Amino acid sequence: MKIIAFYLPQFHEIPENNLWWGKGFTEWTNVKKAEPLTAGHNQPRRPLDGNYYDLTDPDALRWQSALAKKYGIYGFCYYHYWFDGKLLLQKPAEIMLQDRTIDLPFCFCWANETWTNSWVDRSDKVLIEQTYGGRDMWKAHFDYLLPFFRDDRYIKIEGKPLVILYRPQLVNDWAEMAAYWKELAAEQGIPGLVLAYQQYGYDHKRDPGGEAFDFGIEYQPSYAIHELTDSTSLHQDIVTRAERRINRAVPALFKNSGLTIYDYDELWKRILDRTPANKEMVPGAFADWDNTARRKDRGSFCRGVTPEKFEQYLTLQLKRAKDVYEKDMLFLFAWNEWGECGYLEPDTHNNYRMLEAVRNALRQTEETK
Repeated sequence: MKIIAFYLPQFHEIPENNLWWGKGFTEWTNVKKAEPLTAGHNQPRRPLDGNYYDLTDPDALRWQSALAKKYGIYGFCYYHYWFDGKLLLQKPAEIMLQDRTIDLPFCFCWANETWTNSWVDRSDKVLIEQTYGGRDMWKAHFDYLLPFFRDDRYIKIEGKPLVILYRPQLVNDWAEMAAYWKELAAEQGIPGLVLAYQQYGYDHKRDPGGEAFDFGIEYQPSYAIHELTDSTSLHQDIVTRAERRINRAVPALFKNSGLTIYDYDELWKRILDRTPANKEMVPGAFADWDNTARRKDRGSFCRGVTPEKFEQYLTLQLKRAKDVYEKDMLFLFAWNEWGECGYLEPDTHNNYRMLEAVRNALRQTEETK
């Protein structure tokens, strides 16, 4: 069973982030500023041994790949940022491509989303707009990706590079773009592309252009959260009875805030009870969720997270990947999403126990074959 972990490259300075957020900004900036917002809220998160790495340092990339391999992670899915020829946060992947000692399979997820300042306020001021251009720009994008596709570490299915789209509903010409990319691949001697999308709330294969996708990925915990919050307002049907009692006991804490608390067990129950939308779906899993480092009291977090629970739930989901989904892969949120607490890397609270949970879950799954 292959566990592919989503990978955030925003742990190095770029001029754009320095302009928008202040000199020296990286993902660590928000992580370091985080504060507990309720009793028992596990913030701030601190990497073990103060390892606030810089992803332009090849040693950091080698450390990550070796650690992931040691604990059974099959590969990383790098978030890829392309804005009609403008690249952001591309350096870690480019360094990895040139350094064969960074030895772990990888693929790309095009995070095709306009960047705004919504972390700070509700104005949603556009920082850089996501647009899609025409065939010339589609070719330029493909040409940039081609050296990665040719790399033998790139994750392929039947020889076809895997490319994931983050927000499929935003690309009006997706079917045409996908067909053109496949033409370009054939011209380069590549037998095709496997195209997937991240699914949040409904089956994007039903959208215009959806037929161009080979499969969808249940992006967790966003999919489970979407189900919980689809027709509810703050706290309704999403907070446990115990949390409601706490909220009533300290009303001032929540009166003027948008803070939402999810129950870890409830989210995982929804994941494990899910029937795949279609036979092409690939299951997802998540380690933890807490975006209050970014959004503060307008954010949300999970209560009740432990490595032991994570191991238990991941074991069950790995078995379902094989028995229910009939797939040999699972996508995990995440390897290093420290700003949203979806990470496996060792921290001062759990040390290596989240990684040990992954290894144990894989072993238990293998033992039940």
